Amino acid sequence: MTRQLHHYIAGQARPGAGGRNGEVFDPATGQVTAQVPLASTAEVRAAVDAAQAAFPAWAATPPLQRARVMFRLRALIERDADQLAKMITSEHGKTLSDARGEVTRGMEVVEFAAGIPHLLKGEYSASVGRDVDSWSERMPLGVVAGITPFNFPVMVPLWMAPVALACGNSFVLKPSEKVPSAALHLAGLLAEAGLPEGVFNVVNGDRGTVESLLDEPRVQALSFVGSTPVAAALYANGSERGKRVQALGGAKNHAVILPDADIDQAADALLGAAYGSAGERCMAISVAVCVGDQVADAMVEALAERVRNLRIGPGIEDPDMGPLVDAAHRARVRAAIDAGVADGATLVVDGRRHPCASGPGFFLGGSLFDHVQPGMRLWREEIFGPVLCVVRVPDFEAALALVDSHEYGNGTAVFTRSGGAAREYARRVQAGMVGINVPIPVPMAFHCFGGWKRSLFGPLHMHGPDGVRFFTRMRTITARWPEGAAGAEFVMPTMR
Repeated sequence: MTRQLHHYIAGQARPGAGGRNGEVFDPATGQVTAQVPLASTAEVRAAVDAAQAAFPAWAATPPLQRARVMFRLRALIERDADQLAKMITSEHGKTLSDARGEVTRGMEVVEFAAGIPHLLKGEYSASVGRDVDSWSERMPLGVVAGITPFNFPVMVPLWMAPVALACGNSFVLKPSEKVPSAALHLAGLLAEAGLPEGVFNVVNGDRGTVESLLDEPRVQALSFVGSTPVAAALYANGSERGKRVQALGGAKNHAVILPDADIDQAADALLGAAYGSAGERCMAISVAVCVGDQVADAMVEALAERVRNLRIGPGIEDPDMGPLVDAAHRARVRAAIDAGVADGATLVVDGRRHPCASGPGFFLGGSLFDHVQPGMRLWREEIFGPVLCVVRVPDFEAALALVDSHEYGNGTAVFTRSGGAAREYARRVQAGMVGINVPIPVPMAFHCFGGWKRSLFGPLHMHGPDGVRFFTRMRTITARWPEGAAGAEFVMPTMR
């Protein structure tokens, strides 16, 4: 039986009243499992009303008490980790072990947010002038919103909301309409952790819902993860409306394999980084840049066998790779493979012909291309699927130039035994996150996540210190306690 989902507003499940619904699929079977309401402007306004009403009391709650909510939330997420992982797998399709890893990475940001009393500490300067002291404070913004993608239904909301809430803001979450169940469960866990009604709200929806959040003047800030065209538009439109915007876009992550690299180690690393989660990760490695034909030949040989032997099946069975999220996305990945063949790249392993691709569900096998050239669609565009491209270059400088020439600068990796080469690559490459013999260099919660160039719009990255900076504004206070009147002063104060 198809489930009917809901919004979560002012601490209550609220059935959709906008008259529009979307379908939620089980990617392993292709069957519709739920109907999700798509919020109207009135429903977005109701969520913002609730958040605005709850904000003053929550902002006035001492940071230590807000931290205790985060401590309780962390324990509840750990309690329900398996349940959350099954929700992710049932709507996204990724394997169960991968989904559990996603829950863990999200929980780490909750742990970081629990340190908010320390993170909100300002700076104090005594005696900046005679009888004058000065100090800074970080203050919450008000109502803030998060717009999250389909590929991480738990992790990305947890990269945003715990930091925002711990800083004293109220929050409206718009999850992807393809994977809504986990966000609604998180709302229940926050309530169980003691978060007051209205401080956290969930409105399901599509582009129209996002536009309603953009148009809502009481929303002070928007945090977004998704494609680059949407990120660029959201950043421009939100900034024009006076909102603070943090918009993370697409990626084309390159791994450079130098001649001294351990080929087997690098091949194993690339296999997981390219085909894990069916390639539906913004940090997936989709281009292997091999320095020299000897390295490329050895790498293609090592990868081809591994890709053909990938165990593919329903995510709940925990194979190596599950299905793609829906039929439309599978069609886009197929079209990218078709374009690679048409452009003249060598298709070494054809995932379109894997037996899983003809059965029920939204499956494709892993695809491997060799002799991909810069300028080909395979190299230019983010495929977001189980496709790895091998590009051959003659030397280190050519590899670095190739990576830097791409419009995206999210993450990159280098495989080498040379500390000098690794240091040189990490120092010079134009990307926000760099791995050295680490294929997916996602920073821990107490560091910041974000790319460069057209992978990030806005100056501040996600979570870590930048997360606190994004969800607060600075106030500086200067105080004087003189004994007796000093008389009027008409000159620029110099604190002498």
